Amino acid sequence: QVQLVESGGGLVQAGGSLRLSCAASGSIFWINAMAWYRQVPGKQRELVAGITSGGSTNYADSVKGRFTISRDNAKNTVYLQMNSLKPEDTGVYYCNVELSTVLAARRSYWGQGTQVTVSS
Repeated sequence: QVQLVESGGGLVQAGGSLRLSCAASGSIFWINAMAWYRQVPGKQRELVAGITSGGSTNYADSVKGRFTISRDNAKNTVYLQMNSLKPEDTGVYYCNVELSTVLAARRSYWGQGTQVTVSS
């Protein structure tokens, strides 16, 4: 059984910073892509940032230059450093990890979500 545990969300003033973490655990054989998504009420979940197993990254235009995604393969963990936060960054942030286990083929898993609220 795979678990993704997120942490680091909270309330911050505009211009502040937060760092999100998502740790994967279980009988993991190999992790491919890792990503962060954001969802606000009434809207679809949208990709914020992604990172491949080789370290290539991609970002939503709205966060380029402010957010940085990184991963620690030894810890099966993905991070999202969020700087210069804006009220429009508010939402529930979900990590998504594509991995295979010793018993199952590669598939995508979601974290439980962590709330980020940026006050103006």
